[in-house]
Amino acid sequence: MTEKQVLRVKMKDVRAGLCSAEKDAAISEHVLAAFGEGESFFVYLSFGSEAGTGELIRALLSRGKQVCAPRIEGGAMLSVPYKEPLEQGAYGILQPPTGEERTCAVALTPLLAFDGEGYRLGYGGGYYDRWFAAHPDVLRVGLAYAGQRVERLPREETDVRLHAVVTELGVLRFL
Repeated sequence: MTEKQVLRVKMKDVRAGLCSAEKDAAISEHVLAAFGEGESFFVYLSFGSEAGTGELIRALLSRGKQVCAPRIEGGAMLSVPYKEPLEQGAYGILQPPTGEERTCAVALTPLLAFDGEGYRLGYGGGYYDRWFAAHPDVLRVGLAYAGQRVERLPREETDVRLHAVVTELGVLRFL
């Protein structure tokens, strides 16, 4: 197994021990305080022990913000308007049933780990890194629990740095 694969297994267990509704609520509050002036948000639909986004999505919609969510089609991730009812997509993750790609001002991304330079460790599919590379002007913000921070992540040329990470403790800015 590669260094990233070993770290993924470890950090899935770490994250599972960190998740809580209280921390998710704090993360949502920090996102709204720091980035809530934005008009459009690309928000992942939380799965498993990821930092929860359900309440955050409802808060953004209630404020009249445009909210898009990931939809996997043909091996690529698209940012499509959030629309219920959601359907089960790739890897069992919920996604909007249809929609055309839209670029939002702020992208909120899940992660397994992050470091002090803004690099993230995802699940290894490269969906977010490819999407970020194709949309370089989007503000890239990871959502995580503070305990997911590591000293330094292994990096590849295709890894795209985040501009910030929001945890239950606040906002960390990198770029």
